Amino acid sequence: MLKRGGLHVAGRLLFFQKNGQFNRHLQHKPFIIVIMKFPHFLLIILVVAGFSLQAQNNMPDNTPYKIVFQLTSADTAVQRAVIKQINNVLAAAPKSKIEVVCHNAGISMLVTEKTYQADKIKALTGRGVVFAACENTMRDRNIKREALVPEATTVPSGIVEIVKKQRKKWAYIKAG
Repeated sequence: MLKRGGLHVAGRLLFFQKNGQFNRHLQHKPFIIVIMKFPHFLLIILVVAGFSLQAQNNMPDNTPYKIVFQLTSADTAVQRAVIKQINNVLAAAPKSKIEVVCHNAGISMLVTEKTYQADKIKALTGRGVVFAACENTMRDRNIKREALVPEATTVPSGIVEIVKKQRKKWAYIKAG
């Protein structure tokens, strides 16, 4: 055995000697021995781990999530909230695919004369977000394609579009 300042090295095992006797209960716990001998070592490990976790939390998630939002509300606060949620998703997971299906009263967000979100819709469409208007709702409310914001697409049935997305493993979010 090689003795170095109270720490004995015997092969790969470390023993801490106190008052001339080995602490046998520590013979298989070399990390505890290092902490006992060098208490500042634990502090360094905790600080490094903390910085590592913080760095991981600030990094964007590059998982390409697929999310379909259902918007059925004409409430402008709800429409503003869904736009904010989409921006939050894209900030946290920029490779996400997002589609917003607007039907029933929610179609007002895509009608040029009624929407307060036209600029934000244009910006989000530029980032790959799809805004789809339900043709059934358009027919029921006598809304022509020309009345929609230029970035909007149409789908035959809003609910069927959502179901199709869910069958393709898209996450479903009900907005409003």
